[in-house]
Amino acid sequence: MLHASMDFLSRREFLCRTAQQAFGLSLLPGLGSLAAAAEQQAGSKGAPAKHLIYVRLGGAMSHVDTFDPKPGREVQGETQTIQTSIPGVLFGEYLPKLAGIANDLAIIRTMNTPTADHNDASYLQQTSYRKIASIAHPGLGVWAQKFFGRSHPSLPSTVQIGGGVGPGYLGAQYSPIPIGNPDYGLQNTKSPAYLTDQAFDKRMELSNSFDHAFRTLASKNSQVKGYDDLYANAITLLRSEDLKAFDLSNETDAAKEAYGSSRVGRGLLLARRLIQSGIRCVEVNYGGFDHHTELWTRLPQMAAALDQAVSALMEDLKQTGLINDTVVAVASEFGRTPFINQRAGRDHHPAAFSSLLAGAGIKVGQVFGKSDENAFHIDDDGVEPSDYNATIARCLGINPLQEIFAPNGRPFKIGDGSKGIDKLLS
Repeated sequence: MLHASMDFLSRREFLCRTAQQAFGLSLLPGLGSLAAAAEQQAGSKGAPAKHLIYVRLGGAMSHVDTFDPKPGREVQGETQTIQTSIPGVLFGEYLPKLAGIANDLAIIRTMNTPTADHNDASYLQQTSYRKIASIAHPGLGVWAQKFFGRSHPSLPSTVQIGGGVGPGYLGAQYSPIPIGNPDYGLQNTKSPAYLTDQAFDKRMELSNSFDHAFRTLASKNSQVKGYDDLYANAITLLRSEDLKAFDLSNETDAAKEAYGSSRVGRGLLLARRLIQSGIRCVEVNYGGFDHHTELWTRLPQMAAALDQAVSALMEDLKQTGLINDTVVAVASEFGRTPFINQRAGRDHHPAAFSSLLAGAGIKVGQVFGKSDENAFHIDDDGVEPSDYNATIARCLGINPLQEIFAPNGRPFKIGDGSKGIDKLLS
């Protein structure tokens, strides 16, 4: 499901790995008008958002040390608290820039999930569904492409920086484009000098002739057709002038400095660049928060990088006006235990944790939900990953109650039946 290392991809690997993300089943025909879903949306009052930037905090960031501190309680540990721009609302000391723009955020302090396993919880966070062996589920960007079509003639609709789930039962043609290191963008996209476009096309024709018998037998197989579409789209992208959207060297030194040199900083700078170029959804995976040991040695630098990158993104989106068209989500797969273990760390904790939403369609300047005095349990307004994703879907103009059927006849909804959280929508 996740690509552990994709910093260097050959031209062939780029095509193959994109295809390999497509494990899953295809969509049944005859679903009626998908455009009707947008008309039926139960979303925000304004126009639907055009873009989504979804930051996943892989490994699970401590909520007590960041967005839900408990000053004066033993669980607070070594982390001090700071005042945000919302009166009476505190953050952990490692997030001063985000504290300063809290009025532009919706802080959710009552996220909860049924599993404390990293892989299962991450999958649930991305898809709204528990992982099962019989079917693979798509993420939000893939759903949006199915409902609204491609967002750009040559660029992909969804890009995943650092890995993510594939298109699942929606089929190979909806596969997100994977990026390993944002500084490298799409590597080896230029053909060697001896391989002209004409020569490449001849090679493809030869390959297709070898596959003719198989294609005849599989002519009614939607998965085969999906892979054909996937490769055609990849070739179109490789030949497009729009590839420059993936090249961070075209950004100014001032922009690079604002976002920072961290992986998440570069990832969000690339995300802004990509949505500015017309890509609908960019997911950025920022991992390494699994702090079972030495939390106060390891967390400060990681949290500071997140603080700089997300606040720079928000400022950038506001200056360019993209904030009116873009949903920003920052979410962890679960939290960490409020009580500190014997190794100066915190362990897995699914019962209560925090996330952020901002941008188009979101009612900002609020804290939603309340955890108990030790941030261990939820007191009010629990939010599960399905609620979180359904809320984002509504901002994008997707009716979360609209059903799509997998080839096995099972109906699925983007939020697994949740209609989202009304109080989080503007």
